[in-house]
Amino acid sequence: LREMPRLRQFRPLFRDVPGVESFPVKLPSKPALDSDLRVVVFDGGLPEDHGLDNWVTSYEPNGIGKPVPACEQHGLAVTSALLFGPLDEDVDPSHPTMNVDHIRVLDDRTEDDPQGELYDVLARITSVLDNNPYEYANLSIGPDLPIEDDDPSAWTTVLDQHFGKGELLASVAVGNRGDENPETGYTRIQPPSDCVNALGVGACDSRGESWKRASYSCVGPGRCPGYVKPDVVAFGGSRKEPFWVLDASNSGHARATTGTSFASPNALRLGVSARAHFGTVLSPLAVKALLVHRAHDRGLRREEVGWGNVPSNVEDLVVCGEGDVHILYQDTLKPKKWMRVPIPVPEDLVGYVSISATICYATMTDPQDPINYTRSGIEVAFRPHDQKRRDNRQQHADGSSFFGKRVFGSTEQELRAEAHKWETVLHYCKRMRSSSISNPVFDVHYLPRIAGRDVADAGKIPYALVVTVKAPRTQDVYNKTLIRYPVLQQLRPVIEIPIRI
Repeated sequence: LREMPRLRQFRPLFRDVPGVESFPVKLPSKPALDSDLRVVVFDGGLPEDHGLDNWVTSYEPNGIGKPVPACEQHGLAVTSALLFGPLDEDVDPSHPTMNVDHIRVLDDRTEDDPQGELYDVLARITSVLDNNPYEYANLSIGPDLPIEDDDPSAWTTVLDQHFGKGELLASVAVGNRGDENPETGYTRIQPPSDCVNALGVGACDSRGESWKRASYSCVGPGRCPGYVKPDVVAFGGSRKEPFWVLDASNSGHARATTGTSFASPNALRLGVSARAHFGTVLSPLAVKALLVHRAHDRGLRREEVGWGNVPSNVEDLVVCGEGDVHILYQDTLKPKKWMRVPIPVPEDLVGYVSISATICYATMTDPQDPINYTRSGIEVAFRPHDQKRRDNRQQHADGSSFFGKRVFGSTEQELRAEAHKWETVLHYCKRMRSSSISNPVFDVHYLPRIAGRDVADAGKIPYALVVTVKAPRTQDVYNKTLIRYPVLQQLRPVIEIPIRI
């Protein structure tokens, strides 16, 4: 028996926090830095005097009911988080990098939906996605019910089909019931954040170095495949350090709030800013890979923070530090074929070298087969030294799996299912001596399936791979890598993104 699901309550929200007072906000007057880049937000609508007309266009689907003030307040807060991030007193918000299409999908009938699964809301979302080629979307709404390991929800299966082409990156809030009794099962992430082709975002409690999971943020694991959920966390506010957004009831002022509803657009804002910074060369899958790759987990449990906390600004996301270089690959994989991906390294490496990699790919799904939910999987062989062979008759150098069971912690379920082969996001880091590295490569193998069985006529799938080579004792790693591999193209900014300190 399960409880009939309802719309997520807009919690935890608070206004009257001791010692916390509202402050005025002076919005910028200039248009978005990239006027051609549009992000769609599906939420509760906007109040009439929202003040965001320079960057936001509000839409209402045909046949939708009357707006609800609490939903409009939530919609304004989510849109504010996407455009400006957390507001700060005495600091003017930076100019938005993108424009926003806000689609109101909640009305006065949503809370009392007799079907429980909120099909009317889901139908409004899919109708928009069917007819508009958006590349980025935010969902801070959904059914208020934890995922289970059997059948995925209708929200998950329907939206995964839309996201499975790799042309749309959706940031989805994982829910705000993480502070309930774990024995009830209600602390687990909520649909549709378990979509294997979406970015499930949880909340952390601080923008400082000593951050941790916000107590209200729902926890993983996700379903296998899709085990690592949330994918990442971002600042969502806490009672000690609130997330400040525009106040619908007090125009021109900010109010304090918390929730994964704001962590999700906060994370997406960072990725979209990187896309605006470098232009169309970055695909949505590349943005997702960058967010995961540059996240830091501080050694916290994977079920709580996923791959970690995303950086706070674009500079930390895309700029190479001293002694390291980031390489981004984007392409498609052919079924049952191997693709060799070189790992560019300088010739004069010294000391220890760390090689970290993140690969993301998009896949169609089989909703009727939860155990074999994804139709695509990959194996990645790591060959660090091109002259080392156990047998001289070998065609290829010695290799081993780069992404393995150690990524997930080797639970009994993973050991039986070898779920890492079917995960759409993989991340790992290896540290080795420089003497054991010579012309290293990844060999990527795409494995297609339908309902767990081999398939002969599968199509290509898009992927993005980010590799970082870090050699602290080697001088000028970045330039030496470019000189040795002239085929590499430097990602050059097309729009300057202001960095707020």
